[in-house]
Amino acid sequence: MTNPKPIVLLGGGAREHAMAWKLTRDGATVHVLPGNGGIPNSHPDISATDFPAIQQFCEQHGVQLIVVGPEAPLAAGVVDYFAGSDIRVFGPSRAGAVLESSKVWSKNFMRRHGVATAMSWQYRSDKLDEARAKATELDGQVVVKYDGLAAGKGVYVCSSVAEAQAALDDLQQQHTGWFSFLLEEKLVGPEISIIGVTDGNRVRLLAPSQDHKQLLAGDLGPNTGGMGAYCPVPFCDDNVLAAIRTSIVDPTLLGLQNEQFDFKGFLYFGIMLTEQGPKLLEYNVRLGDPEAEVLLPALESSLLELIEATLDGKLQQTVVRQRRGFYVGVVLASGGYPAAQFPTGFPITGLDELHPSILAFHGATKQQNGELVTTGGRVMVVVGHGEELEEAVSHVYREAERVKFKDVYIRTDIGQRPEPTLAGNW
Repeated sequence: MTNPKPIVLLGGGAREHAMAWKLTRDGATVHVLPGNGGIPNSHPDISATDFPAIQQFCEQHGVQLIVVGPEAPLAAGVVDYFAGSDIRVFGPSRAGAVLESSKVWSKNFMRRHGVATAMSWQYRSDKLDEARAKATELDGQVVVKYDGLAAGKGVYVCSSVAEAQAALDDLQQQHTGWFSFLLEEKLVGPEISIIGVTDGNRVRLLAPSQDHKQLLAGDLGPNTGGMGAYCPVPFCDDNVLAAIRTSIVDPTLLGLQNEQFDFKGFLYFGIMLTEQGPKLLEYNVRLGDPEAEVLLPALESSLLELIEATLDGKLQQTVVRQRRGFYVGVVLASGGYPAAQFPTGFPITGLDELHPSILAFHGATKQQNGELVTTGGRVMVVVGHGEELEEAVSHVYREAERVKFKDVYIRTDIGQRPEPTLAGNW
């Protein structure tokens, strides 16, 4: 590309830092709204959902392309707001974003279009007693899902009646007033993330990746927004990918076409590989976090060219090329995360001691009185590379220990799950 125009990237987490890093390497000039203390060209005074302020910024800086990181601006209709203007937005319309913003609607979409997924039962907050009875009938082997956006924390995976009842109690406490939710059968198998770029007709998939949602090693403890990720996934071979395309990706694309969504953006498939074959757990309408932090360093192709080809209707002319080896990202979290409240504002040191090959994507940091401090739960993601997965794991953990702040917490087994044996009627 020659003389690319400046672009605006909406968001302020480690995913957006990784996106800004990649787009800058692709030759773009990236302004991040609001950004954070570690992302160059951050503009902390502009919210990612303040569309008039974003429009004014774009007009002042000659920006004609907006790339969206998090789900909130998409669910709020940023694509619809700029429709008809000279500013293009990479992401689905509000109607398309409902694939993520409503678990109930999304599940009904899967059923309408024959996407392989778990059995489920829909309830409203005034029918909690019925949901409790159903959870007991299923011996507590259920997943409770809040219908709306919950920053990755609206899902409860239960293994007993007591856990299911506690999840429903927590759901009731977290959400006042009327709300809806799902009970799903609990599926068993390894979970992977398949993320692609789509224009609603075609899709170009990035490398398979695997997130680690639970706080503690061994997949124990509460769900978080993600404690780390790696890519590619060794057991997700061509046969597995072919089954995923047939039972999940292709029916989804047909559904998007049949329902005539204006969908030009990232599409995330959260998938469990069960004995009966791949089953879709959820859609996201954006890059995953922390998956983006390993997927983008692994992407050799230009992300900017993929985005522009999608918006220009030329996605079919693109090819996705991946770099060799493995990428592993570990989250450095604040002590007390993912509780609702925990102390922040602690100075961060050691970043200047990292090996030059290591990437550090900031998630919850800011500059305060001349020093970098923590502002939230997932403070940053440190990413390492290796020709083999074990090499990447060893490298990233050795380097992550150099970064210090008070009560820093790191899950110790990212990328180290035992490789599963995939069996069953595929």
